Amino acid sequence: MKIKLVFAALIVAVTFLTVELINAESEKKMNEQTMKNLSTAMHGEAFAYVKYLLYAEHARQNGNTKVADLFESAAKTERFEHFSEEAQLAGLVGSDSDNLKDAIKGESYETETMYREFAQQAKQAGDHEAAKRFEEIRLDEAKHRDAFNAALSGLKK
Repeated sequence: MKIKLVFAALIVAVTFLTVELINAESEKKMNEQTMKNLSTAMHGEAFAYVKYLLYAEHARQNGNTKVADLFESAAKTERFEHFSEEAQLAGLVGSDSDNLKDAIKGESYETETMYREFAQQAKQAGDHEAAKRFEEIRLDEAKHRDAFNAALSGLKK
């Protein structure tokens, strides 16, 4: 379950950071507003997927297997139907090299900017647990970025 949650979190992160890539690299097959709407829809589907998996895990821990199964079923629809279909329309997935470059760009942003700022802001607000968690996540994102860089280098050989 935790691997699914990590994978789902990565989906969410990559989706948030690919909006500009989708618009810039698209052959303008679709109207700009339609592309923005697809991006918004994918964000919602990806977030619902992760949220429903967390709800399912919680329900299962409470012994509510029917509720857990319901959340898991809905999560699968959100991810494997809705998100996938919208991503296909948006042309989200490219070559392995392009996908790695996009992932590196997203992970770099999370490492160098987003989580660094979140940690600083939380610390200044006195939210020390959140600041600590943001910093831990930032370091994880740096590992992802480095792994993607290594994979990209391996493709070039």
